[in-house]
Order: sequence, then C-alpha cells, then structure tokens
Amino acid sequence: MSELYIGLMSGTSMDAIDAVLVDFAQGVRLLGTHSRPLPAALRQELSGLCQSGPDEIERMGRLDTALGEHFAAAAQDVLANSGNRAAEICAIGSHGQTIRHRPHGPHPFTLQIANPAVIAELTGIQVIADFRRRDMAAGGQGAPLVPAFHSGIFSNAERHRIVLNLGGIANITILPAGNTSVVRGFDTGPANILMDAWCLLHKQQAYDAAGAWAASGNIHTALLAQLLTHSFFKRPAPKSTGREDFHLGWIQEELQKLGQSIAPKDVQASLLELTAVTVASAIEATGLRKGDLLLCGGGAFNSALWHRLQSLLPTWQLYSTADFGLAPTWVEATAFAWLARQTLHNLPGNLPVVTGAAGPRILGGIYPA
Repeated sequence: MSELYIGLMSGTSMDAIDAVLVDFAQGVRLLGTHSRPLPAALRQELSGLCQSGPDEIERMGRLDTALGEHFAAAAQDVLANSGNRAAEICAIGSHGQTIRHRPHGPHPFTLQIANPAVIAELTGIQVIADFRRRDMAAGGQGAPLVPAFHSGIFSNAERHRIVLNLGGIANITILPAGNTSVVRGFDTGPANILMDAWCLLHKQQAYDAAGAWAASGNIHTALLAQLLTHSFFKRPAPKSTGREDFHLGWIQEELQKLGQSIAPKDVQASLLELTAVTVASAIEATGLRKGDLLLCGGGAFNSALWHRLQSLLPTWQLYSTADFGLAPTWVEATAFAWLARQTLHNLPGNLPVVTGAAGPRILGGIYPA
C-alpha cells in the first residue's frame, strides 16, 4: 500500500519552488518531480522583504498569499505530471520561503511565508507547514532541519559520511560510520547566495554556470581575508545563518572597507573560495579524517567548486547524492515531505544536537484539506 506525500521547498536563492511526490511505503521512492520558476518581479519583492523596509506588514501579507498560490500550483503540477490524484496524497509538507531568520537575542524568531491555508484550499490536500518555529520555541535555532532526514537515508555502517548541501547557504550533516557517535549538523556559511548575487549584478545571469566565471578569475587574498572576518565563522555549532548575514550589500561593504579596485571576475573567484574554505574548515573541525562527501543542492553542479573542495579535502571521496539514489536538486523538497510524514505519525522531526533545542519535538502546524 502506498504512502504518498508531496514536499515543497523554496530556498535562500529564491529562484524556484521544487516539488516532489514521494512514496514512503517502502523506503523513499520518488514518483514525480517538478520545479516551478518564480517570476522575476516576485523574486525581487521577496528579496526586498528580507531586509527591513517601509510598509513591511502590508507587503508581507500580500506576498504570503501570492506565494501560497505559487506553492499550490507547484503541488498541482507535480500531481499532474505523475498522474496521481489529490485524494491519494496523505499531506503536503511545505517549507515556505524564509524572509527573516533571527535565532539569537532575547526573543529569537524565524519567519517563512507561503500561506499554507491557501495551499490547502487550492489543492484539496492537508498541509503541514511552519516546521521551524516549534524547534525555536524549545530553544533551538530552527535550522538546519534536514540532517534528521539525511541520517535516515545516507548513513553507512562502514564509512564516515558527510552530506554537504550547497544551496544559498552551505550546511553539513555529519554521519559517523555505524552511528558510532551522535549525528551532528550546522550551517557553514554562504554557498550560492553571494556568487549568484554577484553574477546577477555583473553578468545579468542568475548563476555562474559550472563556476566558469569564477574559474576565469584569480582569488584576491586580501578580499578573502576580509570576508573571513565575519563573526558567523567564529561562532560554535549549533549555528544557522541566512540572507540577514550574507547578501550583496555585505559584499559591497567589505569591498569598500578594503579600498581597492578589484575586477568583478576576481571577486567571483574569491566568493567561490570563501565557500570552499569555510566548508573545508568545518569538515576538518569534525575530527573525521576521511570518508564520503555527498554533495546536494544547486552547488553540486558547480564543477569549479567541486574541484576546489576535492583539492582542499584530498582524503574525502566526493559524490553526488544521485550516486546514492536521490538527485541533488530534490533532496531538500524530499526532506520536507518526510518531515510532514513525521508530524502525521506523531514523531519528532528535529535533532536537538543539531539545532540546540531542549529535546526532540513534533514539528509543524496542520492545515486540513
């Protein structure tokens, strides 16, 4: 008997909504996938909402509904492509779109929009959403949540493994061989978010395909050293980050501090190196000396970044998660389908050692069909 769930994910890059249809009856079996690009005007509005500005509540309310309609359409598209019916689906797990993530201070909070009530109304399927806030209420960072899913499908009895998600932000999940120690995970810093923003500004392209533009430049060592002074890199785990810390304005501020004229392609090369060295440093700090490094997220297709990581981590064997049955593009959306299943089965979806929460928690709110 099938156990069908839809997962919906829009990450820090804000380029598209990834939708998957998954059958969890016997393991994890992908029945359908779909990526729905977000309109440029909507992306621009969402990006603007990630920083403080005028009339935020009005803008947020409008975008919450508009994005909910797009999320619903993505779910309907993956259903249509697979030939399945809404009545067959147990639930939709929707991550939503993060517009603010403040895990520190006296009143920490995180905010994802894409109105789940709208998704439920338009699809006729119950929706599980707002996964992060319960973990944060329990003293956690609310992120990353995907390591619990990574542990379930990528752990190995004989080899250490680390899953490296290269989305807008890079994060790692540490899977010791045979579960000999506790699974850990945390954000390591920026991945595509800075490279994409710089590429769009100077090349009018949404991303640097295969890292070709970065590969054409030279690393500017003074700029790299300046970027590495960001306080996030000094924080101990558990830790998480987002657009609040790393954005185009931050790059421009750091360039102004440096006071030098740097060719745009050399800045791009330095941004790629920033991702590579911060990931490598985080992996070296785990204490694991060799094993399998499984890449997922859009950065898994950046061959220049891939080669640089292999150079910095010569004792690790790099793979795509596709080599282990799940393509890099669909890992996170599948994870949120899995998190929805956890919720409906009254099972926790967080790993307290990863997020810093006081204990395991059942995550998300349920919006009936």
